[in-house]
Amino acid sequence: MRILIIEDEEKLANALKIGLEKEGFAADYVIDGEKAQRRIELFRNEYDLIILDLMLPHMDGFTICKNIRAQKINIPVLVLTARGSLDDKILALDNGADDYLIEPFSFKELIARVRALLRRPDEALPSELKVGGLILNPTTRKVTYSGKEIFLTLKEYSLLEYMMRHPNQVLNREQILDHIWDFNFDSFSNVIDVHIKNLRKKLGHNNGKTTVETIRGVGYRLKG
Repeated sequence: MRILIIEDEEKLANALKIGLEKEGFAADYVIDGEKAQRRIELFRNEYDLIILDLMLPHMDGFTICKNIRAQKINIPVLVLTARGSLDDKILALDNGADDYLIEPFSFKELIARVRALLRRPDEALPSELKVGGLILNPTTRKVTYSGKEIFLTLKEYSLLEYMMRHPNQVLNREQILDHIWDFNFDSFSNVIDVHIKNLRKKLGHNNGKTTVETIRGVGYRLKG
């Protein structure tokens, strides 16, 4: 899952990015309000969540929220701000924010709220993702296949979760890169192929009914 952080204090923005990446998310940050809105408009299909400060240069968070909702951009928005008045909360939520967290905050709580919002896509998903004999719990991050727990690296888990949210669909390399890696990733790297190969090994690719297929010249498909 890929997250856009909009925060004018670059030290905090970078700390959030590092913390989110340690939890297995891909993250980018923007420190200017107008640039943030342009980023959202241009890459609305690449981001799964926005973490938004309210006090930003050139355009505040209230306006960003209002503008993107007017354009029917439905990416979940978590407001993260030092402004804790009831009026600010109401205004942010009325302008389209999905959640509101006040600084100072617990990073564990932030991650819990992020995961909760990511469980609320356009179409409601169950608490567990299931494809054939493969089961993934987004809350506990536990993955089992035919009743046996599988241990994955952070990127392997992120890749599998993304594919399980789109079962039996062919996902091209660009789609995978857009949702699993940040803007600085080298698109010519073979790292996707490496992670796919490792997933196949851990799933017992030749033995189970749930498989990761390569669609030549197109991408990959999780078939179950």
